[in-house]
Amino acid sequence: MNWFNIYGLIIISVIMIPNILCAVFDKSAFENAFRHKALETIEQIGRYACFGFMIFNVPFTYFGFWFQNALTVYLTMNGIFVTLYLSGWIVFQKNNAVLKAVWLSALPTVIFLFSGIIVLSVPLMIASVLFGVGHIAISYQNSSALFGVGHIAISYQNSSAKKTPDAGFQP
Repeated sequence: MNWFNIYGLIIISVIMIPNILCAVFDKSAFENAFRHKALETIEQIGRYACFGFMIFNVPFTYFGFWFQNALTVYLTMNGIFVTLYLSGWIVFQKNNAVLKAVWLSALPTVIFLFSGIIVLSVPLMIASVLFGVGHIAISYQNSSALFGVGHIAISYQNSSAKKTPDAGFQP
């Protein structure tokens, strides 16, 4: 594999289709009830870095497929992950629950991390962890806040508040 990964471009394109359709036809689907600047920043850096590193292999930062038949494993497993992701959009189409949020945020993370490991792309592995931490946390918190499910509040402690071991967290 050289500097351009056509398979990565196809994977990114396919997983973006339902997101684009959802954004066009259901503007309320991307409503954010949870705001956390640090997590949002980490998520966005990870997201765009994953998109870039899935498509472009930066010399000296990736080592290519590192075992025999790795391309077959890469295509097969990513095909399964993408199918599961698209299936999640279909199964959870009318359901805006926590399971949908976690499903649709965890699977892209798995795709990015798996791809990074198979092609030994250090930047893609790092970006996928950043993306996963931010995207899964934000998606979970948004779905919890919007649909009344108990959630963990991620916030900064008020310096004048009584400090207890559990301060700042709600079950």
